[in-house]
Formats: sequence, structure tokens, C-alpha cells
Amino acid sequence: MEEANQIVAQTLCMLKEYIVPGVNTLYLDQLAEKYARKSNAIPAFKGYRGFPGSLCVSVNEQVVHGIPSRKVILKDGDILSIDFGVKYKGYYGDAAITVPVGSISDNAEDLLKTTRESLYLAIEKVVVGNRISDISHAVQQHVEEKGYSVVRQFVGHGIGQNLHESPEIPNYKRTGRSPKLLPGMVLAIEPMVNIGTYEVKILKDGWTVVTADKTLSAHFEHSVAVTEDGPLILSNGL
Repeated sequence: MEEANQIVAQTLCMLKEYIVPGVNTLYLDQLAEKYARKSNAIPAFKGYRGFPGSLCVSVNEQVVHGIPSRKVILKDGDILSIDFGVKYKGYYGDAAITVPVGSISDNAEDLLKTTRESLYLAIEKVVVGNRISDISHAVQQHVEEKGYSVVRQFVGHGIGQNLHESPEIPNYKRTGRSPKLLPGMVLAIEPMVNIGTYEVKILKDGWTVVTADKTLSAHFEHSVAVTEDGPLILSNGL
């Protein structure tokens, strides 16, 4: 799983160099697929429940699951969330980052910083004996203290021989008792944070999720193993 996630991390790092004004998102998708296949990995998202791309590319108010397109051309001031997964030797890797395109506003910069911080605060809670709710609470507390909101309709997940496994990992604290963290579990923790309301809607393409109020959204994700020695970030290096 670490090898699978390192392919994901290396792909995302490579893509950062190409995220500049004037680039279309289909080109980024093609680069990601080519890099994965060169590494003997299979893009995990392509064809998954009918998704047409290898890479999820979500611009500005798009939260997740944006479809790569030659018609979507990045411009200065945009923020771009890229989510990528692969299957390698029977196991999955999954990670995401949000990247500035050219020079972005102070508001956008702070949103990215807060979302990334919330991910690492959540990872600190990946300790044997803790519960999923400890992870959820860490994200929600940090995000809401900064005046932002966490998306509730979409959540993180377990990952292993399947791309999406139990348990669900919400970015807000649900009522009731949540699963306890045990050694060997691997969790894809992925805060999705909006400047405005947490409410989202899905566009007519059936995939692209956008903020209901059209405000900016950011997304960061790591796949993290629960070990006796604390959290192990399998997709480290982003």
C-alpha cells in the first residue's frame, strides 16, 4: 500500500509543475494516467462507477469529482483540487491536494492553509485506541474556528484491496459511538472545506460537486496507516 500511495504522491507532485494559467484539465489528466501506467499502476478512478477520467480536477467552487476537459482552461487566480488514485499489486492508493494557479487571493491562500492544517491535525489523532470521531472532531474544530465550513455530504473512507472500504470518515463529529482505531487499518482522510456554507450540489454531469453558494472550496487527502507507533502517512511527500 505504501508503494501504491507513493506512486500517487509522486504523480501529484509532478502535476504541480504543470498547473499554470493556460493549461486545460484534460492535459493534466493525461499526464497523470501516463505517469501511473509508466509506474506499472492502474489509474483507480477511470471507469469507476462510470467516471470518465483518471484524475478528479475541481476548480474554485467545485468541491470534488470534477471531470477533466479540454474546454476547462486554468486562469491566474484559480485554485485547483486534484484527487488521484491508483491500483498497484492489488492494493490502492489515494491522495489529493489543492494547488494555486498563478497568484491567488489572500482569502484563497488562507482557505488552502486551513484545509491542509486540518488534515494534519486529523492525522495526529490516528492513534490505536482512538475513534474515528476523534479524527472528525479535529477537522471540524480547526475549520470552524477559522470561520469556514466542512462538507458533510462527502466523507473520507477506509482503503486497501478496494478503493472505498469501511469505515466512513466524516469531517464533522456525528452523534453516537464511532469505530475504534486498530493496528493495520488504513484510512483515507480528506477534509473538504468551503469558505461559505457546507451545503453542496451535484451538477447535471452527475459527478461534479459544487458549493451551493458558489464560494471557494479546498480539498486535501492522505492515506494513513494505523500502527502501534502512531500514524504512518503512506502518501507522504506532497
